[in-house]
Amino acid sequence: MLLVKTFPLLSIISKGKTPLWLGQHCKFYCYSPSLIFSGNGNCIRSSPSPVQRIIHVTTLATSRCTSVSMTSSGRMSKKAMKKARMELPENILKHRLDMCSRHKKLIEALQLYDEARRNGVQLSHNHYNVLLYLCSSAAVGSLGESVDGVDDVNIKNLGMTRGIEIYQQMNIDKVAPNEATFTNAARLAAAMEDPEMAFDLVKQMKSSGIPPRLRSYGPALFGFCKKGEASRANDVDAHMIECGVVAEESELAALLEVAVERKMGEKVYEMLHRLRSSVRQVSESTAKIVEKWFRSDHAADVGIETQDAAKIKEGIVNGGGGWHGQGWLGNGRWRVTRTNMDTKGVCQSCGEKLVCIDIDPAETANFASSLTKLACQKESQANFLKFEEWLRQHGPFDAVIDGANVGLHNQHYFSFFDLNSTANQLRQLSPSKKLPLVILHQSRVHGGPAEDPKNRRLLQRWNESGALYATPAGSNDDWYWLYAAVSCNCLLVTNDEMRDHLFQLLGTSFFPRWKEKHQVRTTFSRGVRLHMPPPYSIVIQESENGSWHVPTVTGDDIENPRQWLCATRAHNISVRSLSSRQIWWGQ
Repeated sequence: MLLVKTFPLLSIISKGKTPLWLGQHCKFYCYSPSLIFSGNGNCIRSSPSPVQRIIHVTTLATSRCTSVSMTSSGRMSKKAMKKARMELPENILKHRLDMCSRHKKLIEALQLYDEARRNGVQLSHNHYNVLLYLCSSAAVGSLGESVDGVDDVNIKNLGMTRGIEIYQQMNIDKVAPNEATFTNAARLAAAMEDPEMAFDLVKQMKSSGIPPRLRSYGPALFGFCKKGEASRANDVDAHMIECGVVAEESELAALLEVAVERKMGEKVYEMLHRLRSSVRQVSESTAKIVEKWFRSDHAADVGIETQDAAKIKEGIVNGGGGWHGQGWLGNGRWRVTRTNMDTKGVCQSCGEKLVCIDIDPAETANFASSLTKLACQKESQANFLKFEEWLRQHGPFDAVIDGANVGLHNQHYFSFFDLNSTANQLRQLSPSKKLPLVILHQSRVHGGPAEDPKNRRLLQRWNESGALYATPAGSNDDWYWLYAAVSCNCLLVTNDEMRDHLFQLLGTSFFPRWKEKHQVRTTFSRGVRLHMPPPYSIVIQESENGSWHVPTVTGDDIENPRQWLCATRAHNISVRSLSSRQIWWGQ
């Protein structure tokens, strides 16, 4: 009955006792539950394997379906053809393997695989990849402590042994591998503690014309780092760069850690700068590795006491501020502390003031252009282009308000009073004294609190001043207020953390830097209070005198200040600090 419920076509024949001839097994299946006619005609009870029942039952089901689903022209209907395809043995096997993958059922998946091979089911790379994924996951211990009643050690060994066997069989069957195949095979190699094999698989992937992904390199990179083979880990890193694969924090942290362990001062310096440029703020685990380096004896020995001040300043100017890239400066032991920054960006440990790193205007223009393309893909193109034209006529603005976020800050009712107070405060702070642009969905402008006479007059005043834009029905107003703020290069007032799927589409290179410099947060405990962007950049900073300040992700809101790692020397060289650009909201 389970098969009947899973595959409705079987209901056509489940009530009868029509036998099916199983050619290669010399048996009949009959469909009055589990009776089997043997070759001599005797009917016996048996429990045929799941795959056997799938193959032979669906054969008859498809045949019966064909006879009853013919169109008037004598052809099968599209619906019947689709059902027939779905109930082919290989498609049913794929469905059941997918369920095994979802529920981490390794042993059941292996049983299905063995039965399929015995019954001649043709396996594709989809079948093999699911099996290899389950086997490699078991081998590296990511399926859990106990799977299908088998303890952790045995399930790891089973996954490793069967995974290698299945991968070899895939090659024998000449089934073309894809990126997932190579990656799962590399995970098996990692479970065998063989990062060389994992790296070879990535090289094979590239030579086969399959672009490696970040996950493809993990088994080799982490394997070499775990073994302390810094040189080979750096070879993997170089291969990644050659293939255009960008390392993320976990990969950079692994490379940093092996460099610290091997006392490779120059490599540590390089990794800190790569973390600065791509990660910006580090996790607690990475911060501990950085802290371990600065507290080490070897860190005290690296660095030069004198340096060309002009060269350092030139490096800072060329880099945009916040770093110089001239190597370790100063000598002696480092003083390492966990600390905070005050509202002006002054370190509470060493007293040094952090800088505000400029964003290239060309980057902003390119980002605005890409934002338009994305918005037109997700929104009605006509609606968004209409908004662009409106913005050209009424802009630029000094600030944009996410009206829904500010008006609904207490989540109980929409407050036009708080929204108006926010707009008035921004107007007073603005150099042009111009009203900020308020973005509201059309439903907020008509009906509900908007019908109150005071609110209606307020909306009318904003509208007449060109300071209100109502986004059309069915649109996502996030695209509108974000584009307006980026294109006007102005402040954006919202408590939205901008971390959901929409903002993930924007990437991690430019957007976090823009957000840091332009987002204004609000609190309403005693009236409206605006929390302006910090007048310094929240990114790893290397100062002109050789000190380092590393921001962590610990503490990232108004009530809980961000934690920083401060590393200074007692004998840093003295170089006059360059002043950073002043911005109107930081004065």
